[in-house]
Amino acid sequence: MTDFTEYFEEVIQAHVAIEQWLSEERKLSELEQLLTRFSAQFSMVSPLGRVLDFAALNELFLMAGGKKLGFRIELSELRGISLHDGGATVSYREHQTDATGLHSDRRSTVVFEKEDGKIFWRHLHETFCKE
Repeated sequence: MTDFTEYFEEVIQAHVAIEQWLSEERKLSELEQLLTRFSAQFSMVSPLGRVLDFAALNELFLMAGGKKLGFRIELSELRGISLHDGGATVSYREHQTDATGLHSDRRSTVVFEKEDGKIFWRHLHETFCKE
C-alpha cells in the first residue's frame, strides 16, 4: 500500500493557513510563512483558466488578506495519484463559503516536490464543479 499521509496532511494544513489568512487580519509574517509552502517555480491554473506563477500567487494573497469575512474551506475526497522519491501528485475536492453566502465547489490536483524532507507545492490545477 502506498502512503500519501504526509501529502494529505500538507493539503489540510495549507488550507487551514489559507483560510486564516483570507478570513482574518493577520501579520505579514504569517503570509511569508504560508508562502514558504510553495516552490519558487510554482504554477497554477485557476478554475477560470487563469495561469498564475509564484509572484502572482503572492500578489493574490496580499490583495485578499483578511477580506473574506466568514471564509471557510472544507476538504474532501483526498486521493493519491502518484508517489515517488521526488514528491507526489494528489487530488482533492474543495468547498469554499463566506459570510455573504458565496459558495464554490472545485476539484483540485496538486503536484508536490519533496526536497530535503520538505514538501513544496509545485503545480496546482483547479476546476469548478457544477452545482
